[in-house]
Amino acid sequence: MEALSLRGIRKSYGSLEVIKGVDLAIEPGEFTVFVGPSGCGKSTLLRMIAGLEDISAGELTIGGARMNDVDPSRRGIAMVFQSYALYPHLTVRQNMGFALRFAGVARAEIERQVMEAARILELEPLLDRKPGQLSGGQRQRVAIGRAIVRHPKVFLFDEPLSNLDAELRVHMRFEIAKLHKKLGTTMIYVTHDQVEAMTLADKIVVMRAGIVEQAGTPRALYADPDNQFVAGFIGSPRMNFLPGEIVAGGGDSMMLGLEGVDAPLPLPELRTALAVGRRLVVGLRPEAFRADGDSVMTLAVEMVEYLGGETLVHGRATAAGDIVTAKAGGNEAWVGREQVRLGFHARDLLLFDGEGQRIR
Repeated sequence: MEALSLRGIRKSYGSLEVIKGVDLAIEPGEFTVFVGPSGCGKSTLLRMIAGLEDISAGELTIGGARMNDVDPSRRGIAMVFQSYALYPHLTVRQNMGFALRFAGVARAEIERQVMEAARILELEPLLDRKPGQLSGGQRQRVAIGRAIVRHPKVFLFDEPLSNLDAELRVHMRFEIAKLHKKLGTTMIYVTHDQVEAMTLADKIVVMRAGIVEQAGTPRALYADPDNQFVAGFIGSPRMNFLPGEIVAGGGDSMMLGLEGVDAPLPLPELRTALAVGRRLVVGLRPEAFRADGDSVMTLAVEMVEYLGGETLVHGRATAAGDIVTAKAGGNEAWVGREQVRLGFHARDLLLFDGEGQRIR
């Protein structure tokens, strides 16, 4: 049985529809990440699952039971917000046990569950401190601990790391991943940061303008995106997009003309036949450039970022073309160059039509 299921879920505020028919199944123990740009509807969808927003249409089930009209406290979920929302006058121990005390749980059972959560999150030395005496990362761990003691069926995280600095975000990503491995509980996590999505998720759900553009494993979304939006959103630095045109052939022998490349490229076999003269958008990831490629692109260099372990070079294949970014492992030879020649393989190219849909 699915841990959680969304069927035809819609959300409207008057005449404005912000969630436009979402169908999604989340398996027991799965770590699912909702990702997308600001305003895409990911937090609204999470709040609908939590019961903090009404569902305008469709059906939400948790553990096989319909939850559309069930009170949030009875859905078997626990939510961790972007804001820690800790009571400043209570200790860590009291904050973590607050919901259990409110529910009338016996004092000894509260203490047992708080100590269990504190052990998992390595908060035992901090139990008698108040939130003002904690760092940002420690406060977020307390907020997570407050959710753990409820033993929910599903954990919901609404951009929990947004208030932390860059180094602490990396550390907390690691802590949340460890927590999921220890507990094995279903988790749904909202972020606008695709690096968080790639490093944490079993399944990524990419959203735009209230719809799901694609859902799948991080590897599947990176290697086989359904459209140009997903291809550009997943991966850092983002995928390069160049204009291309079918210049010869047909069937299994199509040849692609590509900006900045002197000779036409033979395309791998596609399920879709493309006519000569067909214009395309061609995607190529920065890390796909390599010294031993069977095709070469020449870039006029505009900027080189030497980062120690890797180097990014940004340039243009033609004077009027878009910026192309290439990535290589610590290649200092690019620094100070006005022009670079970059190899790549035609098999690494992704093709998109004029509407941004993938051509396979």
